[in-house]
Amino acid sequence: MEHSPERELKLAATPDFRMPSIYGLVGPVVRQAPPERNETTYYDTPDLRLARWGTSLRHRPGEGWTVKLPPERDAPFLVRPEIVFEGDGASPPPAAVELVRAFVRTAGLQESVHMTTIRRRTEMHDAEGRLIAGVVDDAVSVPNGSRPAAAFRELEVEIGDEMTPDLLDALVERLRQAGAGAPDQTAKYIRALAPATPLTPEIPVADLGPEATAGDAVRRAIALSVIRLIRHDPVVRLDLDSEGVHQARVATRRLRSDLRTFRPLLDAGWSSALRDELRWLARLLGEVRDGDVLLERLRRSAAALAVDEPAAPVLDMLQASRDAAHATLLDAFRDDRYARLLDRLVDAANHPVLGPDADEPASEVVPKLVHRPWHRLSKRARALGDHPTDAQLHEIRIRTKRARYAAEAAAPVLGKQARGFAHAAARLQDVLGELNDAVVAATWLDGWAAQNAGAAGADAASTLAAAERSTAEELRGRWQEAWQALADPKLSAWM
Repeated sequence: MEHSPERELKLAATPDFRMPSIYGLVGPVVRQAPPERNETTYYDTPDLRLARWGTSLRHRPGEGWTVKLPPERDAPFLVRPEIVFEGDGASPPPAAVELVRAFVRTAGLQESVHMTTIRRRTEMHDAEGRLIAGVVDDAVSVPNGSRPAAAFRELEVEIGDEMTPDLLDALVERLRQAGAGAPDQTAKYIRALAPATPLTPEIPVADLGPEATAGDAVRRAIALSVIRLIRHDPVVRLDLDSEGVHQARVATRRLRSDLRTFRPLLDAGWSSALRDELRWLARLLGEVRDGDVLLERLRRSAAALAVDEPAAPVLDMLQASRDAAHATLLDAFRDDRYARLLDRLVDAANHPVLGPDADEPASEVVPKLVHRPWHRLSKRARALGDHPTDAQLHEIRIRTKRARYAAEAAAPVLGKQARGFAHAAARLQDVLGELNDAVVAATWLDGWAAQNAGAAGADAASTLAAAERSTAEELRGRWQEAWQALADPKLSAWM
C-alpha cells in the first residue's frame, strides 16, 4: 500500500481545445510525455455510495487499485488522500474494501463505470529537476451499452511541492486564455457516471431558518456527527494522524449527548438502544485517544525537561499499550456489528424516530432542552466547596461538555446567543480537561515508577510525574475564573 496526498485543480475543456505553450512561466523546464492510453474501471455500490461521499475505488492495469478519499478541506484546488494497493483486476483487495467500509457499510461493491482515457502530460520542473506542476490533458470516452458512448475532456493541474500561488495563478490564466473552462472540481468518476439527476449527499444537512421545527434541529445535529464519524473512519484505519481517532471519538460523544439532550423529542426505546451501541464504540475509541493524549503530553514534557532518552522505556511501553488498543479498535471496525451500527446511524441522521413534540417550533422548544443540562451543571458547580476533589472537577467537566454540545446543537436556531454560551463552556472544559489530563498522567507515571523501581526510566518517570502534579496544582487555581465567566446570567438568559 502506498499513501500520498493528491493536490490538483481541474478545468473543463472542449473537444477542440489545444494545449498552449507554458514556456517562460518563471523559467521552469518543460517536458512533454508521449500520449498514453488508460483503461480504468470504477467500483461502487448500486446506489453509488462512494460517489455520494466524494470517494472512489478504481482499478487500472499496470497501476493496481486506487482509493481516493474525500477532500481534506475546502480550497480552490483539491487536496485528497490517495492510497494505492497492488492487485489484479479480478476483485478489489480486502484492504482497499476495508478502507472504504464506512461509506459502503453492509452494501456490496460492483463494477460501476469503465472508461478509456487518452492522456497527454506536460510537466514543469525547476532547474534542479524537482516537479513544480504537471498539466494533464485527458480525453475520456465511456461506453454506454447500446447507446452512443459518452465523451468529455478535462485538464488537471497537478500541484507539486515547489508550486507557488503566483505561478499557479499564471498557469491557470494561460490555460484559460487558450479556451479552458473555469475550475471545476467534479471528479472524473462522477462525470463519467453522467447521472440523469445530480447526485445528492447520502446525508444531506439543511440550513435551519426561522420556520424550522424542533425535529429539524434534531436531524441536523445527528447528521453532522454521523458525517464526522464516517469521514474520519478511513483516517482511523490508516493511523497516520491521531486526529482521526480524536474526531471519531468527538462524533460518538456528541451523538450520545445530542440523543440525551433531545430525548423528549425522540422515541425513548429507539434513542436508548442507539446510545447503548454508541457507548460500545465510544469506549473503544476512548482507549486509543487516551493513549494518544498521554503520549503527546509526555513526549512534550520529556523534551522540555531534557529527559527524552531516560524516559524512552516509559514512552515505549505507553506506545505499545496504545498500539494494542488501536489493534482492538480495528478488529471492531472489521466486525459486522460496526457496519450495522453505521447503517443505523445513517438512517438516524435522515429519519430519526421523532415524537409529536418534534413538530413544534425549534425556537420555542430547543432553549428549554438546553436549559436542562445547564441547570444540572450550575447546581452541581455551585454546591462545590472551596477545595473540590479532582473527581468532583472531572464530573463538572463532563457536565460542562454536555451543556456545551447542547448549546452548539441549538446555535443554528438561536444564533450568537447560543454560540456565546458554547464558547464560554468550551473555555471551562479546556481548563478542566487540562487538569484531568495532568492528574491522569501523574497517576500513570507514579504507577509505572512503582512497578519498575530501580529499572531504566524509573527516575525519569518520577521527574515527569512531579511536573504533572505541579501543572495540576496550577490548573486547580484557574478553573473558578472560567466557571464565573460561564455563570454570567447574561450568557444563559436565552434559555
